[in-house]
Amino acid sequence: MNGAKILLECLSREGVEMIFGFPGGALYDVYDELSRSGIRHVLARHEQGAVHAADGYARASGRVGVSLVTSGPGATNTVTGIAAASADSIPLVVLTGQVSTRLIGNDAFQEVDILGITRPCTKHNFLVRQTRDLPDTMRKAFFLARSGRPGPILVDLPRDVLLSAAKFAWPQDVEMRSYRPNYAPNVGQVQRAADLISKARRPLFIIGGGIVSGGAGETLACMARALSIPVVSTFMGLSGFPGNDPLWLGFIGMHGIPAANRAASEADVIIAAGTRFADRSTSEIEKFANKARIIQIDIDPTSIRKNISVDVPIVADCKRALEDLHALVVRKYSSLDWAAKHGEWLQTAAVLKREHWASYTGEGEGPLAIKPQRVIETLFNITGGEAVVTTDVGQHQMWCGQFYAHTRPRSFISSGGLGAMGFGLPAAIGAQLARPGELVVNISGDGSFQMNMQELGTVMENNLPIKILILNNRSLGMVRQWQELFYKKNYVATVNNFQPDFALIAAAYGLDSFRITDPERLRPELEAALKSPRATLIDVAVYQEEKVSPLVPPGAALHEMMLM
Repeated sequence: MNGAKILLECLSREGVEMIFGFPGGALYDVYDELSRSGIRHVLARHEQGAVHAADGYARASGRVGVSLVTSGPGATNTVTGIAAASADSIPLVVLTGQVSTRLIGNDAFQEVDILGITRPCTKHNFLVRQTRDLPDTMRKAFFLARSGRPGPILVDLPRDVLLSAAKFAWPQDVEMRSYRPNYAPNVGQVQRAADLISKARRPLFIIGGGIVSGGAGETLACMARALSIPVVSTFMGLSGFPGNDPLWLGFIGMHGIPAANRAASEADVIIAAGTRFADRSTSEIEKFANKARIIQIDIDPTSIRKNISVDVPIVADCKRALEDLHALVVRKYSSLDWAAKHGEWLQTAAVLKREHWASYTGEGEGPLAIKPQRVIETLFNITGGEAVVTTDVGQHQMWCGQFYAHTRPRSFISSGGLGAMGFGLPAAIGAQLARPGELVVNISGDGSFQMNMQELGTVMENNLPIKILILNNRSLGMVRQWQELFYKKNYVATVNNFQPDFALIAAAYGLDSFRITDPERLRPELEAALKSPRATLIDVAVYQEEKVSPLVPPGAALHEMMLM
């Protein structure tokens, strides 16, 4: 069996049903075999799009996403996608073609050191030098991608390795002495955490993306409701707890919900699960949650105390740790009436939620007066929170976190850690293929959309009914906002003086399209677009002057927000 056949047999045994890729010279033999493999290949229009699509597929399905690209520029075009997956702990296996082993290091045509290039942004990477090593390498690649803290793995495949023959031997077990993720929580640390919770008057859950990727949302919800503890999330934790639950206070951070930021500043015990306390969530570290003692649960030991000093560290799988912690608290403190004990705090949380949610006023001025927040609210009111939403990066991304209540796990897909513009459309492709019967909406900005709009070809080739909602403010809105607030309105390179006609672009690819400029037509036309069985682009002209509020300025604490 040649290496190409072995590779595809390995993918089949790992349960891979779909690959997102772009062919090239180093992969002729793999693509030849792929046509007979039973694995579906989705042709992206750019290798970055292929990796973002595999990322969206992984986030929507909970499975490992796979992309396949050729050597040289094909491989280097994947780097942004790999870095985005690494920042958000998404399980990917990225397969790159490579020149033959005898040519490596000789500056051959389309040769790059993709291992060296991607080492900082992969969980691990491999160069396969012998055909017989393919099964063991692929087994390890998938094991590493999905286990512990998930992440992207790159496997570099020289052409001669794919051409040469070897006996196929599938390893049943994976043994890596240097890699042993810890899933079970330490009993003593769980006991310490339970004691802290029992003494708390103002406890608060802060959840991150680990709750979503670890499938711990239901466990968290049961514990929060049983113990009457309010919940906030990081941006990556959105959809980890139902956004329509009374205990939900929103997401924290630079552009977080004011109620959530205030709650984090007032809590006396914080149970942080699946978050590394990144800077966008905490703002000024020295001023973060100064009134609270902190319990941090994370499967990655390097994320514990990485950014914030904590009182009780628990290195474990979030779901198992919360299950054990909940069971111990209920058993040991069975006499406590949690609703009564936290009654005053719950009343405070309710007031915060009622009086300090994200808000906006009226409509804008002039002919293009639709407020972007209203667009997101209208989308939520139509869908009831049941859509799978992907976003690009910028103001629209923050408004989506503020004004769309994400009610189901894995229903919100966004590039949080890296903030990669151009992520949303290819991620929506992956999400739609992972969940073919569901409504998938990509919310984008006019700047972000143009980063990867060539993937409209992939949408149409695969007959995907994705809805693309562009909040078109004719500018790079987030940067423009900072220029207005902190650089004396010196708008440099942020106003799009030339704007393409997105409806014509949609028509060129065969999509339906809507152009909405009248506030009175927003809801009926958005409803019509969402009901369409075809891929549809909705270009909404929104008020350019609108800013994301709140904003926590550099050096400030979460509760020291600027409201606009």
